[in-house]
Amino acid sequence: MARLKILLLWVLLVCTGAFIVSLNGCGGGSGGGSSTNQPPTALITASPNPIQKGQSTKLSWQTTNATDISIVGIGTVPASGSQQETPTTSTSYQITATGPGGTQQTAALVTVAANKILHVIVIFQENRTPDNMFHGLKGADIATQGIDSTGQVITLTPTTLKTDYDLGHGHNSFVKMYDGGKMDGADQVSVTCNKGAVDCPPPHPWFQYVDPSGIAPYFELAEAYTFGDRMFQTNQGPSFPAHQYIISGTSAPSTGSNLFAAENPIGGADPFHNAGCIAPPAETVALIDPSGGESQKMYPCFEHATLTDELNTNGIGWQYYTPSAGVIWTAPNAIQHMCVPNAAPPNGIACTGADWTNNVVLQNTQVLTDIQNGKLATISWVMPSGQSSDHAGINDGTGPSWVASVVNAVGNSQYWADTAIFITWDDWGGWYDHVAPPINPKNAYEYGFRVPLIVVSPYAKAAYVSHVTHHFGSILKYIEENFGLHSLGYADVNADDFADCFDYNQTPLTFHTILAPMDANYFLQNKTPPTDPDDD
Repeated sequence: MARLKILLLWVLLVCTGAFIVSLNGCGGGSGGGSSTNQPPTALITASPNPIQKGQSTKLSWQTTNATDISIVGIGTVPASGSQQETPTTSTSYQITATGPGGTQQTAALVTVAANKILHVIVIFQENRTPDNMFHGLKGADIATQGIDSTGQVITLTPTTLKTDYDLGHGHNSFVKMYDGGKMDGADQVSVTCNKGAVDCPPPHPWFQYVDPSGIAPYFELAEAYTFGDRMFQTNQGPSFPAHQYIISGTSAPSTGSNLFAAENPIGGADPFHNAGCIAPPAETVALIDPSGGESQKMYPCFEHATLTDELNTNGIGWQYYTPSAGVIWTAPNAIQHMCVPNAAPPNGIACTGADWTNNVVLQNTQVLTDIQNGKLATISWVMPSGQSSDHAGINDGTGPSWVASVVNAVGNSQYWADTAIFITWDDWGGWYDHVAPPINPKNAYEYGFRVPLIVVSPYAKAAYVSHVTHHFGSILKYIEENFGLHSLGYADVNADDFADCFDYNQTPLTFHTILAPMDANYFLQNKTPPTDPDDD
């Protein structure tokens, strides 16, 4: 009986083993293919990236189901591992993994920056001119008087950053103030007083400058680093198209179009807070042709290349910090492939795309904690809240402190050594400025009036005023050239690259904290909901 039990147990074990072998067999049977015939996988990364010339990066790779693994420029490598590399130029490290199941290839592109800058931050404030914002700045071309449409000479008078009125700054207002290049039409621009404002508007509201004592952080930055008095808004309209230009160099509705979004959107329940590809169906934006005519309109959702596409292609990280999703200051919401609305336009109500979910940060103060925590992306766009925007009629005077808090965060961090910060304003805001912009002979919508520019970096020229012509496309071109990216083919093509603003051979400037009434903690702890743009 005992022998019978042993025999039965032996048969059971053999059968069970055969069953297991059958399930995991070596191929050809009905039980399925072998794991060795599974297609290979391969992953390779590089960190840090980008790097400066002479700096090393660590390549790390991992493969499965491969018997032959190699990396271009290195040779045969084990299935997984890491190795330090010091490329002299931007290099693509392609890994090839080959096994019985086929071949898999992928690559890590290591960008070697052309200069010593590995991080770029674009701080985009609202609605000011050099004549209005930097009155008395030493060495800069700043007017103390202006001329109105009657030929009268008007002396500019001081005001505060916070006002109870706003000035028109749409394309029509540009045309009036420009007046064929005579720059004498500022008094023809509309004035809108806030509800409840007293004695509004003041005399000659267009011919005013902000009292420097109220914006001391701006003056400290402008006097310590590089100030540009020939920085022009690329377009001639308000915020919506201006923010398109700062990420792509155009406000064209599509690739190859000779039309441009010219104004802020209109129609629908709240067009300034629900813009772009998630706007309601009734919303439209006026289009302008190269001759300056606005005879067409369209739903405000566009499709063309942006700088972020080049960054994505080259594995360069970026973030767009903004306080709200649908506002006209949030440029990615109007690019369809960046937004990817949850329904086909014009029926979407939320952006769902990878660019949006991974790179658009709907809490602009997070830039402060990202810097503090060592998480700053290579390229960052930073938008203000309405309160800290400098926009006439809606700001509360905290703009200079907001900008100083971002600059101080960088200056007192590990990032100071390799960062360039471009501080500029999105349009002129209706304020008087005495310098006529150069007009693009091929596109009457370019260029707009002057806006202030401050370049902050350890390699920015100290206490320097740049008289070279710059515009929003110059920022794009600087990024393209520094990180070896392709041109977008828009306003970046004919732009300069701020070459006169930097000296990469100078002893790096030591950062000194910018004094401001409010510091980063004020903005991080302030729970007041951010206000958004007004109607222009």
